[in-house]
Amino acid sequence: MRSEYSWIPASPGVTRTRPNQVGVSFSQHIGAEYRFGDRVIESDIHPGSVFVTGPESITWTRIRETTEALEIYPDADLLDIEPAPGVHDGTVLAVASVLKRAHAAAQPISDVAASTLCHLLVEHLRARYGGRPVRARSPGRLEPRTLDRIAEFVDAELSGVITLDRLAVLARLSPFHFARAFKTSTGLAPHQFVTARRMDRATRLLVGTTASVTEVAHAVGLSNVSHFRRIFHSHAGLLPSQLRAKEDRKNRPSRDGQPVRESARELALPDHQR
Repeated sequence: MRSEYSWIPASPGVTRTRPNQVGVSFSQHIGAEYRFGDRVIESDIHPGSVFVTGPESITWTRIRETTEALEIYPDADLLDIEPAPGVHDGTVLAVASVLKRAHAAAQPISDVAASTLCHLLVEHLRARYGGRPVRARSPGRLEPRTLDRIAEFVDAELSGVITLDRLAVLARLSPFHFARAFKTSTGLAPHQFVTARRMDRATRLLVGTTASVTEVAHAVGLSNVSHFRRIFHSHAGLLPSQLRAKEDRKNRPSRDGQPVRESARELALPDHQR
């Protein structure tokens, strides 16, 4: 299993997503248009949307905004999954958040952590997209629909106060049992998931608006701007001002008149982790 992280400036050109991947768009796209199999789909893409391609590729014909995405390519012999474009999937989003940070901030994942994520993701994909009967919930794990509900709640409340108690209520568990179940289900502690979603929104605001760094920090629920800068750097590998400078450089036309595109970076799990 391997993953690729991409940062693609807005461009009028056509791009493609290869078959047999599970991708997460961390960007928001308004009025996107893409061809998926025999269908041409026009819709808004919400941040955190998951695209499972199966044997079909996706051809993107209209994307007006910068794209930040992570694509996961499971080994072909691990699973056979059905296509599902633009769905909500809290489990895939959480796993992708871990991998994205490893790419963007150059923070390696240990062998044990990577292997755990791999097995967790494959089991989830087989159950949700593999066309197989869903087994009873594994002991100590949250149901997928509960994780989806929690992810949607977190995204709706990012500018405010999000406590462990509020999240636990959604899962109908005590805060202690919820925290353990969430970590077992996603590979992230609840506060790590919330922070990752806050930094994803901060990225979109820094790239897509002229809001000041202070305004962005407050918009994602962080009142201490110095603290926000430190957290953002640990997730993105750049300070907020450096991200804006990078986006400005990449949106400048190259010699052929097209924006400069950042190459995808790959992260592979060693063979013994499969």
